[in-house]
Amino acid sequence: MKNTTNLYAVYSCLVAATLWGLYWIPLRYLENSGISGLWASLLIYAVAFFFVFPRFFKLRADFYASKTPYILLAIFAGWTNLAFVLALLEGEVVRVMILFYLSPVWATLLAFFILNERLKKRNIMALVLAIAGVFLISWHPEIEFTKSFDRADFYAVTSGVAFAISNILVRKIGGLSHSVKMCSAWFGVMVLAGCGILLTQDSFPVVTLNNLLLIFVLGFPLMIIMTWTAQYAVSNLPIYLSSVLFLFEIIVGAISAVMLANEFITIIQFIGIIIILSAGLINTVTTKII
Repeated sequence: MKNTTNLYAVYSCLVAATLWGLYWIPLRYLENSGISGLWASLLIYAVAFFFVFPRFFKLRADFYASKTPYILLAIFAGWTNLAFVLALLEGEVVRVMILFYLSPVWATLLAFFILNERLKKRNIMALVLAIAGVFLISWHPEIEFTKSFDRADFYAVTSGVAFAISNILVRKIGGLSHSVKMCSAWFGVMVLAGCGILLTQDSFPVVTLNNLLLIFVLGFPLMIIMTWTAQYAVSNLPIYLSSVLFLFEIIVGAISAVMLANEFITIIQFIGIIIILSAGLINTVTTKII
């Protein structure tokens, strides 16, 4: 029975990684149709929130019992999702995904400062490799690093940092309901996207019937499937295994970006990608080996 559960968890992980790896496609379609990333995020997550809210309402006692942690989770998990969307729309798909997957390194550092977990030599090695990888990915010989590290890179990196903080919060709090976690994160996206819309004075877009149907499908059932499969995989697989399987998202993203967005990767950037992936693997796989 346990083997069957683990097999379902592996399938769930691959499904989640595939869907997240392809998520940039409908987002860019909506943007090209005049619907910005802020509005797309607000509308998509509002649809998802609407369908899960009845379950949240039944478990509202859990929220009231731990309001502060859930509010913090809404802020950081909300920024994780919103910043990732904005990064995918403004930057190169593969580069964004790679920078986001620095999150295991940030999680290690945060665990050291927040959870007082001891840093091991492999953790320090992973951090050094990750920083080196970021420099290589962002490096252009004709442009200063501070200028080549653009806003999309900022969104991608801070999305990964926020993701790491969200995971630390979940570990520190413990016993959080999946439904309440999802609603908190999605509500956070809506609030942050709404604030962004107000700050940028982004006017309400003209939404065609086709775009409205796409937004609805992205919110329900797609966003619910993407989130639930990811949570199921993380909850039922060892961290070292789920972390490796989720890297499949980068493969899906890279292939789709090359085929559909005509993106290409330089040799130096490819080396940077390998270094960052190595940093993530050192932080996860060696946990099982050592």
